[in-house]
Amino acid sequence: MALFNCDFFSETLGLSVSMNVIVPQKTTSGQIGIESSSDAGAAEFHGHPTLWLLHGLSDDHTTWLRRTNIERYVAPLGLAVVMPAGGRSFYTDMATGPRYWTFISEELPLLARQFFRLSARRQDNFVAGLSMGGFGAFKLALTHPHRYAAAASLSGALNMAGSLSHGGMLDRAEEMGRIFGDFDQLPGSSHDLLHLASQLTNSGADRPRLYQACGKEDFLYDHNQVFRRHAASIGLDVTYEEDAGYGHDWAYWDLTIQRVLRWLAPQLAGQRGG
Repeated sequence: MALFNCDFFSETLGLSVSMNVIVPQKTTSGQIGIESSSDAGAAEFHGHPTLWLLHGLSDDHTTWLRRTNIERYVAPLGLAVVMPAGGRSFYTDMATGPRYWTFISEELPLLARQFFRLSARRQDNFVAGLSMGGFGAFKLALTHPHRYAAAASLSGALNMAGSLSHGGMLDRAEEMGRIFGDFDQLPGSSHDLLHLASQLTNSGADRPRLYQACGKEDFLYDHNQVFRRHAASIGLDVTYEEDAGYGHDWAYWDLTIQRVLRWLAPQLAGQRGG
């Protein structure tokens, strides 16, 4: 595997930003301690399948590399990983601030594919994230189901519209207002994952596979139960896992990102013709 720290200019944000990118590397001899993927039976190369991996509210583009062994975990899968910096934006076009939704959903994929040999095919693109990144991952997949084959949320903030409109997160109300604007306008908006899920099931579009995990001691556990119940009520299939003894912490996210990759592995093997 090759690791790139990429600094570049975003026209959308009007500033220089960073991302870390893991790219599969073909070698004639294996690296010690690293299990490599096999290209046996591979079809015509369309670019590397890609996981867009989003960080949480207090983190940046380095956090997945610092807190997990993500590079080693993806090596057997032949999977590229793009880890962008998203600030404290909830990956939105902020009410008062930069347009991070336009950046993450439109500009970033185009630039990353210019810089690296990444596939643009739906069946080769997946998105995942933790906490704020779980919100961003599901928002991307539910808004653009034609772009992503699967999405995973780890301890995701999956009911922001309902929570904020009912007085949730009072300790961060000012910051959330700068991000989302008028809380009363959130239900039924593009920030409402429940609304987006309902729209998807009514649209007839291909549905991305969804994976959702949360620790039972996590302060966002209720968010996850609300989304889970809503998905069940509208017939949206979600692979759901919860674990006792885990809160909002990296011990859980390091565990669950490995589960996500195992969940994705059969689809990746199918793309390689394995």
